[in-house]
Amino acid sequence: MRHLLHMASYSSQTNMHARNLAIVWAPNLLRSKDIEATGFNGTAAFMEVRVQSIVVEFILTHVEQLFGDAPLSGMATTGGTSP
Repeated sequence: MRHLLHMASYSSQTNMHARNLAIVWAPNLLRSKDIEATGFNGTAAFMEVRVQSIVVEFILTHVEQLFGDAPLSGMATTGGTSP
């Protein structure tokens, strides 16, 4: 989520703000095997993706409140910047 938030910080150049990133990434991040098994299509599939994207957008806009300011796993904690 922090990586996607970092990507959203470039939205002025990429137009990939939190909402657009959520639309693209939500089906992968919140994938449900039950939904895939039922064969959702058409309106039902659209509604499911819509709900998923709203949840991911909420998470992206509240990363600090949800996850605190802990560093990303695998990142050095020496105060340097990530690539």
